[in-house]
Amino acid sequence: MLLNCPLNLVKIVTMATLLSMFIVMELVTVSGFPYGVDGLRMDYYIMTCPFAESIVKNTVNRALEDDPALAAALVRMHFHDCFIEGCDGSILIDSTKDNTAEKDSPGNLSLRGYEVIDDAKEQLEEQCPGIVSCADIVAMAARDAVFWAGGPVYDIPKGRKDGKRSKIEDTINLPFPSFNTSELIKAFGQRGFSAQEMVALSGAHTLGVARCSSFKARLSNVDPTLDSHFAKTLSKTCSAGDNAEQPFDITPNTFDNLYFNVLIRKNGVLFSDQVLYTTPQTRAIVNGYAMNQAMFFFDFQQAMVKMGMLNVKQGSNGEVRENCRKIN
Repeated sequence: MLLNCPLNLVKIVTMATLLSMFIVMELVTVSGFPYGVDGLRMDYYIMTCPFAESIVKNTVNRALEDDPALAAALVRMHFHDCFIEGCDGSILIDSTKDNTAEKDSPGNLSLRGYEVIDDAKEQLEEQCPGIVSCADIVAMAARDAVFWAGGPVYDIPKGRKDGKRSKIEDTINLPFPSFNTSELIKAFGQRGFSAQEMVALSGAHTLGVARCSSFKARLSNVDPTLDSHFAKTLSKTCSAGDNAEQPFDITPNTFDNLYFNVLIRKNGVLFSDQVLYTTPQTRAIVNGYAMNQAMFFFDFQQAMVKMGMLNVKQGSNGEVRENCRKIN
């Protein structure tokens, strides 16, 4: 028989070994980069704080059971943290008399959920003091919020350190709701994201609401990208004032692909949402995600892992804060 030939047996074993090595390499790689980049690892806390992930997850789940709308808030917090100075927990720092921090920027005043991060941090400091960074807690909380809301389950590498800077002037780097597609592609491209990854990350707007102040400019003149009936809905929302809230879609606490279907109907709340469909360069991506939720989920989780590795702090460039709201 064939297997009785030692040479053939050696070949088969060699091929099997190479295949298993390839599979392992695939498992530790996302979008072409290894999880070990910048010292981050999936099992970073396995020896130093083995219950870190379960503590964060349980804390997030309890908070979301009381207030499901916090899912959107935690995802948004992670995005705003990473896009300013990298994923370093700088969004959590409170302002002082000598410094106005990121969280007090106009674009961040509507952020909430800080108490969830504080709660998780307090428990982690009791279990393993000085080990788990606030930046990692924010990243894990966003991931757990996505899953709780019905989105994809995915793991993220850990090991981020907390930044030592948080200044209001740095928030100029955040994308604005008035951005057109070219501006969005440029803003995301400067951080290494493709147009498709930008659209996938924009899909986070399947959760949550927008305040009137962020879309009322669309109502001043006739906006050809806005459905006329939906414009009346937005106007009615804004009649209650700038802080009145409009859901991005009809399931604001559920992570799904309805956001993209809304864009096809010209019912995007923000101008920066609707242009993703009106612009030929990104329209096909929107159509694809609207028709295939599984594809959106896959691309979203890949993009979220990638975003979570933006400009991470290591060594003397970072620290593990004792209190997430202030630098040590």
